[in-house]
Parts: sequence; C-alpha cells; structure tokens
Amino acid sequence: MKFPHMNRSAVARRMALALVQGSAMGALAIGLAAPAHAQESNASLRGQITGGATQVAAVRVDTGVTRTATIAADGRYNFASLAAGTYRLEVTTPDGVLQTDTFQLSVAQDAVLNFDVGEIAATEAPAAADDGADDVAAGDNVILVTGDRIRTLEGGEVGINISQRLIEQIPQTNRNFLAFADLAPGVQFIDGFGGDRRLQGGAQNSSSVNVFIDGVSQKDYILRGGVTGQDSTQGNPFPQAAIGEYRVISSNYKAEFDQVGSVAITAITKSGTNEFHGSGFIDFTNQSLRAARPIELFGENPQGKTESRDLQYGGTLGGPIIRDKLFFFGTYEGKEIITPRDVTPGLDLSTGFFPGEYQGAFGTFSEIFNENLYFGKLDFTPNNSDLFQVSVKYRDEDGEDFGSGTAAYSTRTVTSVKEWRGLARWEHTSDNFINDLKITYEDVTWNPRPFLLEPRNIFRAVIEEDGVRREGTVLQTGGGRNFQDKGQDGWQVSNDFTWTGFERHTIKAGVKAKWVTLNSTQQNSFNPQYTYNVSYNPADPTTPNSGAFNDAIPYELNFSTIVPGDDVSLNSETFQFGAYIQDDWDVTDRLTLNLGVRWDFERTPDFLNYVHDPARVAAVQPENYPNLINANYDINDYISTGTERKVFYGAIQPRLGFSYWLDPDGQFVLFGGYGRSYDRNQFDFIQQELVQGASFGRTFIFQNAGDPRGDCTASPTCIPFDPIYLTEAGRQQLIDGAPPGAGGELRFIDNDLKLPYSDQFSLGVRSTFDLLNLEVGYRHIASRDGFGYLLGNRRPDGSFFPSEGNPDSPFGTPPSPYGAILIGTNGINTDADSAYLKFGKRYTEQSPWSIDATYTFTLAEENRRFGEYFSLDFPSFDDYPVIRSAGVRKHRFVMAGTVDLPLDFTLGSKFQIASPAYQQAFVSVAGDPNSRDVVAVENDANGDLWGFRQFDLSLTKYFNIGLINDDTRLWVRADVLNVFDDRNYNGFDAVTGARNFNNYSTDGFPRTIKVSAGFDF
Repeated sequence: MKFPHMNRSAVARRMALALVQGSAMGALAIGLAAPAHAQESNASLRGQITGGATQVAAVRVDTGVTRTATIAADGRYNFASLAAGTYRLEVTTPDGVLQTDTFQLSVAQDAVLNFDVGEIAATEAPAAADDGADDVAAGDNVILVTGDRIRTLEGGEVGINISQRLIEQIPQTNRNFLAFADLAPGVQFIDGFGGDRRLQGGAQNSSSVNVFIDGVSQKDYILRGGVTGQDSTQGNPFPQAAIGEYRVISSNYKAEFDQVGSVAITAITKSGTNEFHGSGFIDFTNQSLRAARPIELFGENPQGKTESRDLQYGGTLGGPIIRDKLFFFGTYEGKEIITPRDVTPGLDLSTGFFPGEYQGAFGTFSEIFNENLYFGKLDFTPNNSDLFQVSVKYRDEDGEDFGSGTAAYSTRTVTSVKEWRGLARWEHTSDNFINDLKITYEDVTWNPRPFLLEPRNIFRAVIEEDGVRREGTVLQTGGGRNFQDKGQDGWQVSNDFTWTGFERHTIKAGVKAKWVTLNSTQQNSFNPQYTYNVSYNPADPTTPNSGAFNDAIPYELNFSTIVPGDDVSLNSETFQFGAYIQDDWDVTDRLTLNLGVRWDFERTPDFLNYVHDPARVAAVQPENYPNLINANYDINDYISTGTERKVFYGAIQPRLGFSYWLDPDGQFVLFGGYGRSYDRNQFDFIQQELVQGASFGRTFIFQNAGDPRGDCTASPTCIPFDPIYLTEAGRQQLIDGAPPGAGGELRFIDNDLKLPYSDQFSLGVRSTFDLLNLEVGYRHIASRDGFGYLLGNRRPDGSFFPSEGNPDSPFGTPPSPYGAILIGTNGINTDADSAYLKFGKRYTEQSPWSIDATYTFTLAEENRRFGEYFSLDFPSFDDYPVIRSAGVRKHRFVMAGTVDLPLDFTLGSKFQIASPAYQQAFVSVAGDPNSRDVVAVENDANGDLWGFRQFDLSLTKYFNIGLINDDTRLWVRADVLNVFDDRNYNGFDAVTGARNFNNYSTDGFPRTIKVSAGFDF
C-alpha cells in the first residue's frame, strides 16, 4: 500500500493512529446513508462527518479528477455519481485538510461512510511526496484508515460484483466477460464446446436479459440472446480487455433499469489515466491440447480427434493526452476458431440403415469462425464540475453456423455480424444536483445465408421395435434454408437528473427517447425442401418398411415465393420512450427505503397500422371456414384493419426495496424488495405477420398410395406426385396451377398484444465481517405474458382433438387454399422460487486471496418447454400443463477463487456442479407415442449423481522487467478446463426422458489446456 506525502516518521504516526482507531469504534462510527445511482454503472458515496468539517472532496487517484460536496449542518455529504475506481477523501476542517487512505468503489456500488474527525487527535503535517496524485492543501492533516470501514447497501437487489481481478484470473474459454455472471444467485452462463454462449436467469430464456455498458442498454430488439449480435454466434458482445468491472443483478433492480425481465448486467469500460498503460495477449488451444470427446472415442466409427483450434489475441493502450484533463483508451481483440460438429443418425439408428451414398454424410466436420472487436474512448474533465466522454465500438464477425445433429455438413449456414455503437456523454455536477446527458447511436446487422443453393431433403422414418413405435427425422441433406438480413439502427437521447438538496433524500429522475429502425428480411424457406418417408415402399404400398430406402418420392414440398412487386424487406420505424423517478430515503440511522417507479411504451406503426390481406381474412371467415364457428377463440380478435391495435400504455413498474441494520455497525442487514419489470416482444415474431403477403412459405402434400403421410383431401395443395415437381419448372407449375397463396401459412397476432413482464420479490440477510461477506436469501420471480404462436386450425366441429383415436393436432384441416393458421398471443408463463447462500472474501494486498461461492436451490415451473415459442400441441396456453422447467436445474453451486503464490505466481479456479436438468416429454400411454400426456422427469444423467460438473484451473507466472516503467511485466499462463474430464452427457430419450447411452452429446468441455502469454506496462 502506498502512503502519499509521507516520510518514515509520518508512516509511524499513521500506524499508531490506525491502532487508536481500531480500538475506538465510537470515534469512527459507521452510520447509515441513503444510496443513489447517477446512472446504472456509477457508484455513490454518502455519509455523515461530525467534528466541524465544512467541505469534502473525492479525488480519483489515477486521474486526479476531483468532485466536491458541501457538508450540511448535520454533517451529511453526498456524492451521487462517482465512476468506479480508487479514491481518497479530503475533508476540510477549521484546522486544515484531513486526508483518508485510498479505498475502492465498485461499479454500481451504494457506499456508506460516516466518521467523527473531532475524536481523532490531529498530527503534524507529513512531508510531501510526489506520487502522481494531487497534493493536499498545506496545513495539519490526519490519515484515516477507511477502506475496510465502508458499508454497502444494495436494497432489495440480489446480485454480485465481478471485479477486474476475477475477470483477469478466473479460467474461462472464450474471453467473454459475461462468463462470470453465474456467480450471482439464479444466473446461468451456458458455455458449450464450440457452441453459442448465452446468459439466462430465473426460469426465463436469454432474450429477457439486458446488458448496460457505461449506462447504455445493449438490448437486441429483434433476435434472441438479449444482447445485439448474440443469436447463433460464438462471438462476444464486447472486448473483455475493455471491461473494467461489472455488477450482476439477478432480481429487484432499481427504476433506472429498463427492458429487462430477468438478469441485468451493468458494466463500465476502462479509461485512460495520468500514466501510460498498455497490454497484449495471445491465447491458443487445439485438438492436441484437449481430451477426446465421447463421440470421438465411442461413436459407431470412431476416427480419433477431429481438428479444433481456438486462437485469440489483442491488446490495449491508454494514457493522458492532457494530464489531469484529457485521457484516451483503446483496445482490439481477435478470434480464429475451428470447431468440430457431429452429424449422427436420428432415432439412434446405425449408419448401416442408410444406403451407401448417404453414409458419408455422418461423422465429424469442422466449422470456422472469425471475429474482430474494436473499442476506443476519450475522457475530458475540463474542471471539477464537468465530464465529457466519447466512445465507439465496432464488431465484425463471419463464419459458419452448423449445429450438431441430423443435418449434413452441406446444410450449413454462412453467418455475418456487423455492429457499430457510439456514445457521447456530458455529466455536470453542482452542489446539490447532477445532470447526466447521453446521446447514442447504434447500427447492427445479422445476415445468415445458405452455403449451398440447392434443395433441402428431409428423410423421416417410422421404426417399430418391441411394440413401440418411433417416428422422426433421421437425416437432412442438400442446402440450408436460412436466409435473413436483420438488425437495428437509430439514435437515443437520455437524461438523468439527481437531486441531493433534500435532507435524507436522494431523488433521481430520468427520461429516455429512442428512434430506432427495425430491419428484417427473412426467407427461411430460401431453398425448397422435400420431405420423404423413407419407410414408404412405392413398389408395395401395402407393406411399409419392407422396401428399400425411399428417397425418390417425397410426401411434402415446402418452398417460399415472392409476390412480384412486393418488397420482402421490412424497415419499421419504432419510437421508444421511458421515464422513471427514484427516491432513496434515509428514514432513520438504520432504515433505508428505495422507492421508485418507471413507465415505458413503444410505438411500432408497422404493427399498429397493419391491414391484413382481404383474401386471407376471407379465407378464415365462417362462410368459408366453418371450422372456427365453435372454436375456443374468435379469429376476429386477431384480424387488423388498421384501427384495432393500440399502443400498450400499461407498463407501470413499481420498484421498492429496503435495508435495515440489525446492529449499530451495520454488520447484519435485513433487506428485501418487490418490483415489476416489463420487457418487450421480440420484433422477429411480429414481423412474421407483417411480411407474410410478400414472402411466405408454401406447402404442398403429395398423395402417395399407401403412405399415411400423404393422406389429405384432394385440393390445389394436395395432389398426386409427379417427378417434375422435383425441378424449378415443376414448382412454378404448382404455383401457376393453384390459387394465390395456396399452401402458405396464415399468421394473425392478437390485436390486444401486451408486453411480457416479471414480478420479483426478495428477502434476506447480509453480514459483513472485515473482508468477509455472507448472504442468505429467498427470491420469487413470476414471469407472465410471454409471446408464442398457437395452431389456429380446427376440425369441422370446431374441436382441436379428434373425438377418438390419437389426439393429434388438426394440421390436416386448414382453411382452403392455405396451409395452416398460426395465431400469436401472450400466454407463456414461468415461476421460479429460489433459496440461496452466498459467501465472499475480498482480495487485498495484505490478504492476497479471494473466494466467491454461491449455492442456489430453485424450484421452477413453466407452461411451455423452455425456449420454445411455437405451441402447436394444445388449443391454448391454458391447456398446457404447468410442469418443472427444462431450463433450470434444482441444485446449482458455483465457486471461484484466486490466490497470489510465492515467486510471482497467481492461481485461479472455478468449480461448478448442478443437479440433472428436467426432461419434458409426451409420455407413451399403452404404446401410443402420440399421447398428449406431458410430464417432466429429472433425468438420470451421469449415474443420477449430478447433471453437470466442471472444475477449471489457471496458473499465471509474472516476470517484472521494468523496461518501460516500474509496472512493466511479462506473463505466461496455462488454463486447464474441466480438469477431471467430466463427461456431462445431455442426450435423452424423447419419449421417456431416460438417459440415452447411444447419444454421445455433452455439455461443457472435454479436458482442455489453453496456453497464453502477454505483457502489461
């Protein structure tokens, strides 16, 4: 620890004074102060100083930036907005200036510090020393030891802070800074070998999360993943080297957080300082540094390890342009990844089931991915009242998307993500208010497209063994079908105003207006698709499964058509507005109330003013489709003529929290809270209705004698097969011979569409003992009104299920000449109840080790399989059973630790263990695999002991070389992921939910060694 402006005698006096303070708790009494945020990422510091002080200043040590606050008559002071970093306080008294020891403020921290200067004897001013920080004014001064005396109040928030040390030292795979968020109760970070990374919380999917970087939302309004660019990608949303630290809030956030239903992440980026600092790194691993995966060892034809490679590299540079005034920071990170993907037969068949020309489609193949991430930032502080910031991020990635399964390598998709984000910010600080103005710009595009332009072939089989009938897809060949170009671009203006002029109150109010264009081009049926029943025997239709593999006569054709003259691209101009007010009220010296409310709305004219095509409307009216006369819904509630739909103005969200100190020193704090938070409906679902008149998929069924899959009533879309239909000319012939729109889906969305929301409740106790923190609590999260599509077809009597026989869905009775009705509405609900225990020990130079551990017990339920939006098995969401969630494990324990070792070594580790996931299935009743009895069972993965387990280690060796400055060092590092090579199997029987030992798919990583090297100065 450094002691500024001190000679050796001053150090001795300081140490003696520290002993006096340690034995005189009354002299340094830690009281209660109301916390406040100037923005989502900034910290606050409040307290009460007694003993005659007149002014207090907070000085950031690395930049010299100073903020001052007037001390009220009762000694209270308030810094409502301080960037996370290392500070000292300078307190002006009639006798001079008292200077505190340095202390750390974390991102979004609500810090409390009270002390009595009158109780501490003044000492002679020490001699000045030049440490690069601002000099304290001449006069007597006292050094106060305060770093360990600070208390943090978090109200009803449940979460955790992720420090720069954790980001740097904890082993991980992909340099995704969100990888440590699972240390917070109820949060999961899904990270598979070469797979997409995603974050989720409660019983909700990843789309309900939101990430705020420097106080700016990174929300994806169109696609899944919660954050822009995170749908189907191995890339990272932000360069990890640019992240200073972040806070994970898994429930009960304050009113300034918007468009989030589960996990909120608030992060700060690094800035330049008064010293030049830089770094560089390179990470590498490949197939020679990892264990073989189960499929490479035990598959039907094991060929050994397939090529894999993960190369990452980058660097940072930051420093002063004008000392104490203007600073810069910049970083770059790159990735080059090769990932093995496995193609395996469906229904657990052997490759011998297939003709020789298809057997080569199975095996392991390589998928490539590349990413470049750039970030740059300027900070300008012309005086002690103003801060100006400008930052830019650019993301560029390309590669392939090829998920393991039954799809052959030829079906892969080529992907591309481009993202620009810019921020301009002005924060002005006065004696009793802070104003924070931000202007942002974003431009994001996501563009997957097929690698091959040729028809897709789906091969389905019917297998009957031991009286059990199984049916499913066994192989997919040909080209891919995913052609999309989606994104968002626009401007945002927001302003946050914090008022500290009322005694014991910190009042913050803010508004946000955003003008964003939602862009969508979607042709998911870009390549035509033929579906074959390989069990069908054309030579003898009366004896199915007795012939050769049928790949000549399909029973279904699906392809997309574009209406001439119509634009298949949708550019929807959307306006978003949000406002909130928050009062953090210090009711007594022990009780703090956090009282807030926010309100949001969104106007999307393309949806509100949409007019359904009259021909499609006529097709579902009773005179043309009497099946809906006795249906359980009114189709007219889903038909828009341009006037029925209104903006949803009901998104009023109370956010309430409290903290109560159970003892005078605040070592034990009772906390709790309730809040409602509205998310938004993804535009990706909405646009499927809006563009259906321009580009839509069309389905034709072929009547093949003896093939039950082609059993349909003769119509323009149900015809005998002709080989010409395998050609482009034949597909055009089908279009010309059928009415407009024949075979196409009809999409109708509820005119009274609401926004999804979650109600969150928390209650618990936190305790602090010097460097140790312990927390035990309970959370309840109820999410409601999630969006999904239901099947709108009905049978002639209006029923969904037949009166007898298999309770199958009524796909065979669509309105002529169309293929099916899909109705979009709210109705997906989840509930999650969690009890958790969180333990942490903070790292300091005097105690150079840290640990963070969280155990969470969760009972979660859902009325729709986790992550699925097309609900075509029951007539309404109310008919779906509420069963255990397939996306949430009952028991989960995560622990991370670091320790400095002799000889400049540092060890980091992370351990995760979780109980098996629940599997949902339509359980066979009396040999009937089409039964609609849905159950959830906790599968027996890995011997029914655990469902997922992984232990990771990292060891770093530092070499101090002092070449550029005293901080210059080289380092080398080795990460061992999954040290014990645990095989976390995830393949299960789709009918019974039991472990499928013929499926070698796993979660997590095989044991992998990653080697790294770099430098810092």
